[in-house]
Amino acid sequence: MTATSPTRTPQGVRKDLPADLSASITVFLIAIPLSLGIALATGAPLQAGLVAAAVGGIVAGRLGGAPLQVSGPAAGLTVVTAELIQHYGWRTTCAITVLAGFCQLGLAALRTARSALMVSPAIVHGMLAGIGVTIALAQLHIVLGGTPQSSAVANVLGLPGQLADLHPVALGISALTLVVLLGWPRLPGRAGRALRKVPAPLAAVATATVFAALAGLSLPRVDLPSWRSHALPEMPEGPVLGLIAAVLTITLVGSVESLLSAVATDKLIASERGTDNRPPRADLDRELRGQGAANIVSGALGGLPITGVAVRSVANVKSGAASRKSSMLHGFWVLLAAFLLVPVLDLIPLATLAALVMAVGVQMVSITHLRSVTRHREALVYGTTIVAVVLGGVLEGVAVGIAVAVALALHRLARTRITLERLDSGVHRVRARGQLTFLAVPRLSRVLNQIPHDTHAVIELDGSFMDHAAYETIQDWQQSHLAHGGSLEVTGRSGQAARINGADPGAAGKTGSPGGADGADGGDGTGGAHRSGRGHDARHAEGGRPAERSRRSQQRGTHQCCRPWTPWQNHCDHRAPSTRTATASTMAEAAAAAADDGGAQELSPTPRRRGAGQLASGISAFQRDTAPHVRDELARLAREGQRPSQLFITCADSRLVTSMITASGPGDLFTVRNVGNLVPLPGAESTDDSVAAAIEYAVDVLQVDSITVCGHSGCGAMQALLSSAPGVAMTPLRRWLRHGLPSLARMASRHHAWARIAGRLPADAVEQLCLTNVVQQLEHLRAHESVARRLAEGTLELHGMYFHVGEAQAYLLSEGEDFFDCRVFDTVGQHA
Repeated sequence: MTATSPTRTPQGVRKDLPADLSASITVFLIAIPLSLGIALATGAPLQAGLVAAAVGGIVAGRLGGAPLQVSGPAAGLTVVTAELIQHYGWRTTCAITVLAGFCQLGLAALRTARSALMVSPAIVHGMLAGIGVTIALAQLHIVLGGTPQSSAVANVLGLPGQLADLHPVALGISALTLVVLLGWPRLPGRAGRALRKVPAPLAAVATATVFAALAGLSLPRVDLPSWRSHALPEMPEGPVLGLIAAVLTITLVGSVESLLSAVATDKLIASERGTDNRPPRADLDRELRGQGAANIVSGALGGLPITGVAVRSVANVKSGAASRKSSMLHGFWVLLAAFLLVPVLDLIPLATLAALVMAVGVQMVSITHLRSVTRHREALVYGTTIVAVVLGGVLEGVAVGIAVAVALALHRLARTRITLERLDSGVHRVRARGQLTFLAVPRLSRVLNQIPHDTHAVIELDGSFMDHAAYETIQDWQQSHLAHGGSLEVTGRSGQAARINGADPGAAGKTGSPGGADGADGGDGTGGAHRSGRGHDARHAEGGRPAERSRRSQQRGTHQCCRPWTPWQNHCDHRAPSTRTATASTMAEAAAAAADDGGAQELSPTPRRRGAGQLASGISAFQRDTAPHVRDELARLAREGQRPSQLFITCADSRLVTSMITASGPGDLFTVRNVGNLVPLPGAESTDDSVAAAIEYAVDVLQVDSITVCGHSGCGAMQALLSSAPGVAMTPLRRWLRHGLPSLARMASRHHAWARIAGRLPADAVEQLCLTNVVQQLEHLRAHESVARRLAEGTLELHGMYFHVGEAQAYLLSEGEDFFDCRVFDTVGQHA
């Protein structure tokens, strides 16, 4: 489903304005020194940095697809821009920036921006942390009263000399700024609550500036350049191929850095804000269009190339920005400062701004992110990315991080641990940990050949993948081992039997039948069989005698439809008694095998696990078999929040599995379950507010498109209503079922047509009441104010549904000319 954002009302926009205003000032205070510093580092006119900052904020902020991303001149393009200025001059570089902007518009038209989503979170967090370290190291020199060097390495090497030559005034002002910045959010009392409305960065800068001015301290301050020397672009001059290469370099570097910053900003928002306080997720193609337009304008006005800037975007998010107005306002402040606020800005000490930026950089190295990547065993990718960003730059660091992530993934895929253990009982156990691919075949074959032919072997496969080569290796060895009088058992990681060539686990003796779980036992569930690259499964390749294959096919054919719910299959006691116990021939074979082995072996059906054991088993099966397949989708839902299309109200009956009968998944249905799928009327006696609250939340907050009331056959609540007698003491269940009395009255009324299933009348009174109850609860839904309003607007639909448990058949209530007048439940076929 496509994620949408709630419509912003004028009241919401006005409510967000203070947050956007304060965040824009914070970003503005960061943007001024960074823009001037980047311009100085590239050798461009200093005012070019201000032009790029203003255009990036206003143009990219308005047209871009990442609402909270802040664009402007970035450190990632410093080296590239400096080389272009050295080769072609400043004015030609401006023209190259314009042409790069047009190329970005072309890439956006081709919708190529989605490739940025392939980046691992460990790489994104590592990129942010590396940028934070780089910025903090540079600003630390200014805090100590010196001048930052050209690279992070140079800044580290220069620290001893800087510490030996401290400037107490700059250090004192920086310390004051940090104290106010960190202590401002912790001001106690009522006065503290009032003062905390002023953003901490603004309070810190203002306090330090006022103190420095009143104390008459002599230290470097902001010095905005003159506009007299500002140069505009000229027609490119130089070798055509060189100019094309320059344009493509600016295009690719700027685009990748902007998209990575947009992805990082999205992830930061998702990690720090709830679903009700998030802007829409970044539209990367629109963001690329916005970056292209901004580069065209910036180059035409004599500004530096523009990209999305991670440092300012992080500051924007952490400062509480709520919409794109923050970025636009920041651009306006830069423009205003460049023309009107020069005397005011000239009072701000550079050490104060450096301390502010340094604090932001330190915050980008998140302990939470470090714990997360460590938990997912990606600390190597995270650390490598940080080091590479610090040493080489953003793009170089990301490239190194991707390379390490790919290498680590390949290592994990190819890494398989195969061990052989001889137990005291004489059984040889082979354990294969990891994925069984052709790379592991030599080791696997060597270990298997170490097992004597006339012994019993247990092969434990602990992995989720087996390719064709590994499958054939095990199968060929199995046939050879059995042919030489040996016996074997193949199990999954939980010890349950798996099948390699279709033999029953109970027949794992010298009869030549290897161990495996029958299909009806859910062999692909907890102890599951292991699939290979060509679809090999412990159930798929059938072996043994034709009669045995036919018998096994009949046993598991009954429940083939339940294969997506094999974890449920494993603990669901749905098989016939004849299939839950071993056959006489199987028991005889097992007894003979036990006698031949000189020991007594009991063969008895495994009892069904119940209670906590069953719950733990189901959770274990989910974590192992299902979680890897849904983790990415659930991570996306965690970032974006839920946006279900439908409110589904149904009974709490355990036989009604909503995801199964609707083929839905995470994020699709907002489900409300209660006894009897009842919807209490507003204001009714014994009203239960939980159902009404769920309806209001789904309709007004989640903005669902439809509401479905689903009843089912054999409903215990309807049976209780039919058998209820007056004068019986009220219990919580009986009080709740009073909300179903209107359904009972409707069924007895002569003024309402009977509800029926298409083609037949209800089987009995219980089914009649189950169908009538669905129709009545839909009428109750109409009485809710939020539902009535949306129905009047034409933005909400109501549906009735009936599920016959015994037939596994769903029926939908058809719509007449005057809405639900027909009251006929039609069959929903396979091709509906």
